[in-house]
Order: sequence, then C-alpha cells, then structure tokens
Amino acid sequence: MIFYIIFSIIVLLIFGFGIRIVRPTHKILVETLGKYSRTGEQGFNWIIPIIQSTRYVNITEQMVDVPEQTVQTSDKLNTKVDAMVYYQVKDAKASEYNVDNHRRQLTSLARTTLRAVMGNMTLTQCIQNRDKINSEVEKVLDKETDSYGVSVLRVEVQRIEPPRDVQEAMNEVVKAEQKKIAAEDSAIATETEADGQRMAEIKIAEGEKRASILKAEGKAEAFRLVNKEFKENAIKLKQLEVTENSLRDNAKIILTEKGISPQLLIGSLPVK
Repeated sequence: MIFYIIFSIIVLLIFGFGIRIVRPTHKILVETLGKYSRTGEQGFNWIIPIIQSTRYVNITEQMVDVPEQTVQTSDKLNTKVDAMVYYQVKDAKASEYNVDNHRRQLTSLARTTLRAVMGNMTLTQCIQNRDKINSEVEKVLDKETDSYGVSVLRVEVQRIEPPRDVQEAMNEVVKAEQKKIAAEDSAIATETEADGQRMAEIKIAEGEKRASILKAEGKAEAFRLVNKEFKENAIKLKQLEVTENSLRDNAKIILTEKGISPQLLIGSLPVK
C-alpha cells in the first residue's frame, strides 16, 4: 500500500513538473535531450521533465530601437540618424535555430541598411523623403530576415540631424523662401486690389454711359412726340382754313365720321 502511495506521488510530481501553459502571445519549442522535437501552441502542453525542455517565443508585434549613428550622404555631409523597426515572428523554430539572437541581428542589419540607403541620397533628399527611406529599408530588411523567421512590418526614421552649420544654412534658405513667398503674396494682394478698383471704375463709367444714352434717348423721344403733335395740329389747322374758305365762298362740305372731308362740292347737293 505504501508503495502505491509513493508511486502515485511520484507520478503526480512528474506530471505536474511537465505541465506547460502557453498564452496566445507565445509559442514554445520543445527539445528532447537538446534536439528540437515539436512546437507547442497556445493552451495546455505537457513535456517529459528532465528529458525534455522548452523555449518560449514571443509571436506578437515587437519593436527594436536602432541606435543613433552618423551617416554620410551622397553630397558628403555627415548627419545623425536613428530609427525604429517593428517586426513579428512568423516561424518560431527559425527565429531560434537559424540565427543567434534575431533581435540583435535585426538591429545590426537595420543600421547597415540605413547607411546604404541614405548614402545614395543627398541630405536635402533625406530630409524631404523620409517615407522613401522607410519603405526602402523595410523592403531590404524584410527580404534579408526571411531566413530569421521574422517579418518586418514597418520602419520609422525618428530623427535626421544634419551638422549645426548646415542646419543654420538650411534655416536661412527657408527664411529667404518664406520672405519671397510673403512678398509675392503681398504683390498679388496689391494687384488684386488694383484690379478691383479698376473694375469698379469701369462699372461706374459704364453706368454713366448708360445713363447718358438713356437721357439722350429720352430727349429724342420727347422731340419725336412734340414733332408728331405739331404735325397733327398743323393738319387740323389746315382743315380749318379750308373749311373757313369754303364757307366764305358759299361752298358745300361733307361731314364724315373722321371730321370734315377735304372734298368740296360747288353748288347745291343733289336731292335723293
């Protein structure tokens, strides 16, 4: 009976020491007597104590800081630069057995790649095209680290710091450009104001011209009406004169709907 109790305790201890609980953020590599055996996924895993051992591998997105270094650009100017590399382990086995400390190797490779990429660009291009540097370094790192079992997600250049004298010269150039732009804006504003004033004067002149035309047309219409009325009065006056002369000569006249007919009848009218 005692033997069975002791045996049960030993079995329970062996079972307990062999339990491995793996979180979703990790995988485990199981080695049997120092030789790779299998990869343990998240959840419950059990190994043989003493005979087997495990290595935990983080499979979440990770970041390595690329320390500051001095890089010489294509125009022979030295500039300080540092960056951040974000990556994720895709093959836990390769990340442990294909490279000695993949984080250190990735950092060293990132430093070398940064120097190569920025060395083919001028300082101005480096400052103005950080996105291009990021994408080119990321492309090279992702290809070179494929055997490491990791995938480079993105690269971010944090700081590009040129020499102090170069920085001061660049600042002066920027200030000069800003003054130039301000002067051009001022000239455009002045020209716009002058154009506005000219347009206003043109509008006023057009208004005055239109008013003069309307005034002249009004006078012409008034003269036309006066002339028409004068003619009509002259015609009526002439009719009256004819009537007066006819009556004086004992002539006969015909009254119509339109007034006195200019036709005169000599003598008496015929009787119907």
